[in-house]
Amino acid sequence: MSAVASADWSVRPPFVPNGPTEPVTLLVDDAALTQLAGVPPVAWQTPWSELGDVELVRAAGRVGLAATVGGVRYLWRRRGVEGFDALAALVEAHGGVVRRGRPRLALVVVAAAVLVASVAAGAVAWLVRRGPDELASARGANLTLADLPPGWFANTEGVLSYIVPPADKVYTSTTTTAPRASTSANRAFDAAASVFQGCLGVSARADRVYGSAGQQPDYQVSSAVFESNLGGGGEIASVAQYYRTTTMVRRDTAEMGRAGFGRCFVDSQAALLLGEEGQSTAAPPGALSWRPHTLLSSVFARGGYVRLDVPLLSVRLQLVVAVVTHGHYEVTLDALVPSFQRARGLLDALVATIQSRVSAASARAA
Repeated sequence: MSAVASADWSVRPPFVPNGPTEPVTLLVDDAALTQLAGVPPVAWQTPWSELGDVELVRAAGRVGLAATVGGVRYLWRRRGVEGFDALAALVEAHGGVVRRGRPRLALVVVAAAVLVASVAAGAVAWLVRRGPDELASARGANLTLADLPPGWFANTEGVLSYIVPPADKVYTSTTTTAPRASTSANRAFDAAASVFQGCLGVSARADRVYGSAGQQPDYQVSSAVFESNLGGGGEIASVAQYYRTTTMVRRDTAEMGRAGFGRCFVDSQAALLLGEEGQSTAAPPGALSWRPHTLLSSVFARGGYVRLDVPLLSVRLQLVVAVVTHGHYEVTLDALVPSFQRARGLLDALVATIQSRVSAASARAA
């Protein structure tokens, strides 16, 4: 069987402490898997006999390769599917599992731009615009790597990158998108809206989260997606929005304050993640509300969590979502963690960090 050489991979965790994780080139043949990592490249060669639970997955225009070596689970990822079939043949020939098919997490940026509360498809552009100070304060409300414990790193290819827009990409109230043709992303969004509205008991016309009552922020900007391989791994990101008036935020907050908002919102976000063309976008069962600890009485925070499958990682994680509102700001925290209960201390601390930032930013804007 022909050998395969494939470039532009990344690997997590590194093969040695603080070792290179990208760029990685994989050389795969009938004898072994060889990794060339870093600049200049350092080589590690592992015979097939030492590779356990090998799994190759193609999803959303990306490829993931997972294998256990010496009791450690490694994950290689790359954008693009060139050479997938040849690599798949080698993996299958040596007892590995190959999964092909349409991605269940393949959502376009148009859907990502309407992920968080109040960026609804029918919202109109506002004519009164703010300046760079408001944009800077929105950026400043987001999480940074310094807010996380050691062992976290930014990862542009994280699963949350399917629904969180690219870091520092600014969406304004006049940002335009393509017409709402009948695409899989639009169908997934509509299904998520139906899940949310049916769960919360609000009509599409009155709904400010997905429905026609929603209003666009002056500015929306995201953090990076942060990832860790410690304790079973996980991903965390945030999306911050600045609104022209505090009245807009108060009206959004009134809907978020309804009983069951947290579980309904995370259920709808899970449905959005799992949506794909031609298949059901029903939310997974078992969503629960979460009321993050609020340090400041004037700051609102609600959230929820639910278990779901993550195809590209071949694991079951819990999707956690929390929304913090105050003054001119709404910030959404998104996380994928193995266990909400084990991660709750960190998640509460991150929500508290966001609360303090939006409170300080609102005070400056007053």
